[in-house]
Amino acid sequence: MNIPSALTQVLLIEDVSQVGHARRTAQQFAEQLGFDETDAGRVALVATELASNILKHAAHGELHLRATGNQGVELIAVDRGQGFDLDSCLVDGFSTGGTQGIGMGAISRVAQVFDVYADQRGTAMLARLYPRAAGAKDIRYGVSQHSLHHDPACGDAWHLAIQPGRFSVMVADGLGHGSEAERAARAGEEVFAHDAFLDASVLFNDLHIGMTGTRGGAVAVAQYDATADSLRFTGVGNIGASLIGPGKSRGLASHPGIVGVQFRKAQPFDYAEVSGQLLILYSDGLQSRWNLADYPGLSHRHPALIAAILHRDFCRGRDDVTVFVIALEAIDG
Repeated sequence: MNIPSALTQVLLIEDVSQVGHARRTAQQFAEQLGFDETDAGRVALVATELASNILKHAAHGELHLRATGNQGVELIAVDRGQGFDLDSCLVDGFSTGGTQGIGMGAISRVAQVFDVYADQRGTAMLARLYPRAAGAKDIRYGVSQHSLHHDPACGDAWHLAIQPGRFSVMVADGLGHGSEAERAARAGEEVFAHDAFLDASVLFNDLHIGMTGTRGGAVAVAQYDATADSLRFTGVGNIGASLIGPGKSRGLASHPGIVGVQFRKAQPFDYAEVSGQLLILYSDGLQSRWNLADYPGLSHRHPALIAAILHRDFCRGRDDVTVFVIALEAIDG
C-alpha cells in the first residue's frame, strides 16, 4: 500500500451557514472516493455534527478533511474553545449549548473511528469513516499538511509505504515555498515511492539524483520493522523527528545538507525496542519547542489528533507545514 502526499482541506466554521457548506463538501468528497449514497450520507451527518459542535462549544474553529489513503474519509474538528467534559457529552441528552445533545453520541456510533482530546487550549475531535462493505482496518497514523497562505502549491511532501509487518515514511521540504519548492519535494517523493524500503544510504543517493535540477530540500526517511522491533532513521536537513515513549521523548538526529544540491553521505541511525512508541516527523513550518508532556494523555490518543493539535498550537505561520505522526506497530499491508 502506498499513501501519497496530500494537503489537508480546511473548512472554516464561524457561522451557522458554513455548517451546510461543510456537509455538502464532505459528502461530495466521500462520493469522489467511491462511497455510495448511504455511506456518503454518514459522512455528511458526521460533518454536520462536528461543525455544529464547534459553533456550540467554541463559537468558531475549523473542520479538517482528508482521505486516509485506505478507502476512508477523515474529519477533524479543531477549535480553541475552553474544552468540555467528554464523558458527559457522550451521553445522549446532555448539552452545554441548549440543544438536544445528540451530536457527539451520534458521531461515536456512526464513525468507525472516533477520538477526542480537550483541554483549556481547545478541542480536537476525530472521526474516520469507511464504506461499510470495504472492511478496511484503521491505520494508526495522522498527518496535517498545510501550504503557506493556502497556496495551491505546497513545498512539503510526505509519503507512507506499507508492507505486512513494516512501513517506510518520508517527509521532504523543498527550499522556500510555492511551485518551485513543490517541484523539489515532489521529485523526492516520486523517487521514494518507487522503492521505499531500499537501504537508506542507497535510497538517499537516488533521492539526490532525482532532486538534482530542482531547488533541493530537506528529507527524512524512517523505516520501521515490527518483527525486528527496530526503527532506522535517516535525515538530511532540518526535518524534525522525535520518538515518544512512556515517560520519555528523544529527538532523532539529521545531518546538514540539501538533498539535490549538496550533502555528505547519509548516515542512518538505528533504534531498538521501539514497539508501542510514537514517531513524529515535521517540517520547519512547525516550531520545535512543543512537548507532548504538556498535554496529559495526548500521547495515548489517535495519532491524527496529535498531528492536528501540534499544528494548531505550534504552526509558525510563515512557511508550509507538515506534521506526520504514526504509531510504531505492525500494519497489515
